[in-house]
Amino acid sequence: MSGLSNKAAIVGIGATDYSKDSGRSELRLATEAVTAALADAGLTPADVDGLTTFSMDSNRATAVARSVGIPSLKFFSLIDFGGGAACATVQQAAMAVATGVADVVVAYRAFNERSATRFGQVSTALAGTPSSAGVDASWSYPHGLGTPASQVAMVARRYMHVSGATSADFGRVAVADRKHAAVNPAAFFYGKPITLEDHQASRWIAEPLHLLDCCQESDGGIAIVVTSVERAKDLRCKPAVIAAAAQGSGTDQFIMTSYYRDAMTGLPEMGLVGDQLWAQSGLSPHDMQMAVLYDHFTPFVLMQLEELGFCGRGEAKDFIADGAIELGGRLPINTHGGQLGEAYIHGMNGIAEGVRQVRGTSVNQVPDVENVLVTAGTGVPTSGLVLTV
Repeated sequence: MSGLSNKAAIVGIGATDYSKDSGRSELRLATEAVTAALADAGLTPADVDGLTTFSMDSNRATAVARSVGIPSLKFFSLIDFGGGAACATVQQAAMAVATGVADVVVAYRAFNERSATRFGQVSTALAGTPSSAGVDASWSYPHGLGTPASQVAMVARRYMHVSGATSADFGRVAVADRKHAAVNPAAFFYGKPITLEDHQASRWIAEPLHLLDCCQESDGGIAIVVTSVERAKDLRCKPAVIAAAAQGSGTDQFIMTSYYRDAMTGLPEMGLVGDQLWAQSGLSPHDMQMAVLYDHFTPFVLMQLEELGFCGRGEAKDFIADGAIELGGRLPINTHGGQLGEAYIHGMNGIAEGVRQVRGTSVNQVPDVENVLVTAGTGVPTSGLVLTV
């Protein structure tokens, strides 16, 4: 086990409502989420001395501190790579706490990603940016690969060819997520389950991806409070202990367009994260009672199951065929509804669900949960967590 393992815990989670038009500024969303998370933990703004978020977040730590009423900060950090940063923000917080750099660190993410900047559209600014990101984009944009869906479609088609997976196999992920979301009052698709027939009939976005293979775009915010395991014992809620936290960037890594790898059939950066998580925690895939797998596009859920060791290469389609990923199955995933069903808050809402499962308070509670795996964005440099009781 690493020096980080079991030194820090998540003691508070907070969220705004999830919508397509919040009607509030992104700073207000962040403030609401952080305030709610502190209240959940039984802490005050005066207890906080660290903040961490995504480099993509528009809310600077200083602005959030002023708005929430945090007097001063001893630690602040930004993590790159979009949704890949989600679990890494918690890793940063845990490292700060474990090393004594800070006592209470809040990780947050807030955006108006539906009503304002939409990540699912072509970024014309990126295409002409005089930076390494602009150069990377120049390899794919001229070929029409300018949206996340079109970029993932390339990898999905190759994965289907090699593994024998079908669109219906991808659809089973969407059906499971929406089934879980349908009973989650916080989910955007509360009360709106889908069938596999609904999935197959939904329009193409970028073949082989149907509309229902793609996550929704959402407005909202999430915050997560991290402190030491010792301090967590005296706080309001049952802590979710951070048994492992890792980041990973694979060979020939691009951002959603790592097409120049020899195989182009998996997510090696997630495999790297998984290897670290199992080594740090001393646990294995078989020790997980459930998992929250980043699901911005359904094919990447199948690939993650293989990369993380839940099944062999090309076997994910068989692993999920009998309802294994639904509540009551051998590995329930995304019991909050995931980003396909609850909301797309760059994976941070998935971390909150992992905490609820450890606490025993999920709307789709898995019995006798002791260990939960949570992953961050796929197709990009990424991160992951193992949370335990």
